Amino acid sequence: MEREYVGVDLHRRRSVIVRHDESGEVRDTVRIDNDPFELASAISACGPNPRVVLEATYGWYWAADVLAEGGAEVHLAHPLGVKGFAYRRVKNDERDAGDLADLLRMGRLPEAWIAPPPVRELRELVRYRHKLVGLRSALTAQVHAVLAKEGVGVPMSDLFGVAGTKLLEALELGDAYASRVRSLRDLIAHVDGEVRAFDDAIARALRGDPGYRAIQAIPGVGEVLGAVFVAEIGDVTRFRRPEQLTSWAGLTPRHRESDATVRRGGITKQGSRLVRWAAVEAVARNRGGTVLQTHYHQVAERRGRSIGRVAAARKLLTLVFYGLRDHHVRALEEAAA
Repeated sequence: MEREYVGVDLHRRRSVIVRHDESGEVRDTVRIDNDPFELASAISACGPNPRVVLEATYGWYWAADVLAEGGAEVHLAHPLGVKGFAYRRVKNDERDAGDLADLLRMGRLPEAWIAPPPVRELRELVRYRHKLVGLRSALTAQVHAVLAKEGVGVPMSDLFGVAGTKLLEALELGDAYASRVRSLRDLIAHVDGEVRAFDDAIARALRGDPGYRAIQAIPGVGEVLGAVFVAEIGDVTRFRRPEQLTSWAGLTPRHRESDATVRRGGITKQGSRLVRWAAVEAVARNRGGTVLQTHYHQVAERRGRSIGRVAAARKLLTLVFYGLRDHHVRALEEAAA
């Protein structure tokens, strides 16, 4: 019995499923509510082990799991690779689902990696912790803004350290300003507690992970940034070379070539924003004569500090690739020897 090619146009509430045979003929088109039982029932009608493709869109996790449990061979379409759908003269859900199935059938589907459930859970912890830290930074900035309105100078570098806390306790502000500062400090204390709780959860999830321990030997990479790399990259063996990892992270230059004209621009930034941030942050934390700092200065003297920082981030991500793959970073060991 021939296998079917099935395209799923997934939305928040409803989805469209289009079934094709191996010659590309449409067998059926159905609309379902986004319910696991309805999706499982629709896929069970597609025969044994159908090839199913859905786009990496809002909330795709549950659908991919239901399809896999139903015996389907699941593929995930990369959103950037199917942007051309938006430029058709006629665009609707049936056309989108049918085109996904056709791309899969012809072997031209731009695919994204389907992270297994444990990796998704780790990503949830790491990404939410990152959002909490961003929220805490926004709250602290508001405290500084309120003090500036009252003309209060902040001589210390950390307003929320020991000296800064004494300053805040001794201030005499207007009622509205004092109430806002008190509320902001309570929120900051609560967010601090949540960050610590997620730090503990991430540490438990990564306990015994050899790659996580190995990449912390890279200068500038600690527990927090190491967790970002492990969670976001996932199975590093899906990349054959470190250059593929840096390209996936969006840290490689843009390349446009047509006939004899070649244009190369800034980095693509098409990939994990969190990985790019972590790589640049780790480079910024480097001090002294490390391998990464040496590379940064060599490039910065010729091309400028911004390009030097990106080049050092690429080199750091190369070390992360080997650390996650081999569970040690031989380049650092040789440099130390």
